[in-house]
Amino acid sequence: MGALGGLRQDLFHDAFAYRPLRPMRTDGPLVSRLPGRIREYAAWTPHALVVAAALMVLFVGFGSGSVLGLFPVVPVLLTLVRPVGAWWIFLIGNGLLSLVAGGGLDGWPWTPEAFAAYLVVTTVAAIRTRPRTAAWMWLLTAAYGVFAEAFLNRGYYGSNTVPLLFVTALVLLTVTAFHIRREARQEVAAQQSVTAVERDRRTLLEERTTIARELHDVVAHHMSVVAIQAEAAPYRVENPPPELEQAFTTIRENAVAALTELRRVLGVVRAEDYQAPDAPQPTLADLEGLLGNVRDAGLTVEKTVTGAVRELPQGVELSAYRIVQEALSNALRHAPGSTARVEISYVLGGLGLRVVNTAPRGLVKPSPGAGHGITGMRERVTMLNGEMTTDLLEDGGYEVAAFIPVAAVRDGDAS
Repeated sequence: MGALGGLRQDLFHDAFAYRPLRPMRTDGPLVSRLPGRIREYAAWTPHALVVAAALMVLFVGFGSGSVLGLFPVVPVLLTLVRPVGAWWIFLIGNGLLSLVAGGGLDGWPWTPEAFAAYLVVTTVAAIRTRPRTAAWMWLLTAAYGVFAEAFLNRGYYGSNTVPLLFVTALVLLTVTAFHIRREARQEVAAQQSVTAVERDRRTLLEERTTIARELHDVVAHHMSVVAIQAEAAPYRVENPPPELEQAFTTIRENAVAALTELRRVLGVVRAEDYQAPDAPQPTLADLEGLLGNVRDAGLTVEKTVTGAVRELPQGVELSAYRIVQEALSNALRHAPGSTARVEISYVLGGLGLRVVNTAPRGLVKPSPGAGHGITGMRERVTMLNGEMTTDLLEDGGYEVAAFIPVAAVRDGDAS
């Protein structure tokens, strides 16, 4: 039942449906190298091959000296729009012509033009459908050959069905190998696409986890200060009212609870090999040490600071430091022999960062983690409601620019 269902689906269901042959893709390794005008015409190469095959069958049919010999040309051209239907028309039409006109002793039940046309029609239909359809076509052709030999043979001692089946089998095996190769390439491309998406998602989660770990120290420090000040505040006032003492006690309890929950959340995202840093998280004040290490690694880098230098929120300082660090690491990794420039701008609305490196002068080795650093920088900027752009410069260099907004601090708040 399953085999009969497959036969019905492949050769009977919508057998004469309109399925025009689409133009060939022009982005292949060979066709893409052709000039523009020729490349447009190259897209119609499959159609031209079918027409050329039809002309070849027509030439062979003229040699037969019979008008009926021109019939096989029609199914060949019909494969351009109805491949399975063209095969059926050819098979049935050839049987009827064998009954009406017969053939020579060496050309029954397949005349020379029918032999050539059958190979073309079956090959095109198999390419445009799938291997299982080609197998059904071959089996039905064999059944037709047996039927013709048993019931339609009018004294001919020779049949060319066996040679036709042999040649057709070789052609269909080649077409099947083509189908298998194409499907394998499509599956590999789909799997690579899924893998790339999963890798990008995993990289994004890893970067966010790293940011969360680093900002934990910043937030924990501020929460600890709140708790300590809330506990010490009542002792700074002589005879504070009970309501004030209760308010400071509530503040301290909430700060301690928040700190406990923060540490619990960090424990969920912390890796097994994670170790808390011994030193405080870096700020822009530690940038000179970073630049010194980069210079020791072989990258010539200079720093420019504009605007009134001021102390920024610790999260902003940490993110700015990491962005500069990652941008310089990318320059070391992807642009050997280049020079870099770090620009830090303190403006009224926030902090501007710009890291530019020149074109590489040495051999650039492939890096498996390419793009991950940019993802981390972009996540840090997005977390602070900032904006970031990356651009490949005309001279071959690279630019990373970011702006992190910082709310203006009033003099009274600063104290």
